[in-house]
Amino acid sequence: MPDPGNSRCPPLAESLEGLYERYNRRSFVEPDPLQFLYPYDSLADREIAAVAASSLAYGRVEQIIRNVGRLLGAMGPEPSAFLRDCRSPSDAGNACCFRHRFTPGEEMAAVLFAVSSIQRAAGSLQEVMRGCRGGAQASAMLVEAVLREAGLERSSMLPHPGLGSACKRLHLMLRWLVRRDEVDPGGWDALPPRDLLVPLDVHMHRAGTLLGMTSRRQADAKTVEEITEGFRRLRPDDPVRYDFSLTRFGIRRELSRDDLLRELSLPGRISG
Repeated sequence: MPDPGNSRCPPLAESLEGLYERYNRRSFVEPDPLQFLYPYDSLADREIAAVAASSLAYGRVEQIIRNVGRLLGAMGPEPSAFLRDCRSPSDAGNACCFRHRFTPGEEMAAVLFAVSSIQRAAGSLQEVMRGCRGGAQASAMLVEAVLREAGLERSSMLPHPGLGSACKRLHLMLRWLVRRDEVDPGGWDALPPRDLLVPLDVHMHRAGTLLGMTSRRQADAKTVEEITEGFRRLRPDDPVRYDFSLTRFGIRRELSRDDLLRELSLPGRISG
């Protein structure tokens, strides 16, 4: 609930909730790699799809959608079963026989095979986070478990939160799998929504600046903390609730940044 001691919170919370009601809909998802999670009812399949779709979510959106679709399409309707049948990462080579910007096919195969190995051993990828305190610790535990299983020190697919970057793609995947509403399909219970951190891209950075939640220019872990804390003051139970709705403005061609200002009844223009 909003802090009643902050006179600015109630009207802002109401505006954001109105934005959520209008735009947090599946009709506004495309083009977004999140769309690739919807066909999977099985949690194991959804975990594989979430790792693939989020970790390749950098670069031009057309390239992202093409390559995520190519990767998941090559693994068939049950990607978890496809990977279970692989005896080593090299067996997944046919599905990962391309490069996505800085991510070679060999790295894709190693990471996805590692996720499958964790699923076989623990029942679900989320188990590596169970018992963690807070989103930062959970994110680090998840990355460390996958990299350890993959035999990698670092990965362009799963950057470690401890290195200070915003880790937008990692936080995006956690939002998809932890939250459950019309847009986020959910499925995980090892981490509560209150512990999530905002997936900080250029659109959320502008929104956070506009809303007075940060004045930092660098999109790093510190800025993620500041913006998340700003939303946590409004929704302690669900600080990333408004991420999808806010980031439609600038992503969807029919929704401009000036439209966002009008939606929130705020003066001025978003710079940049």
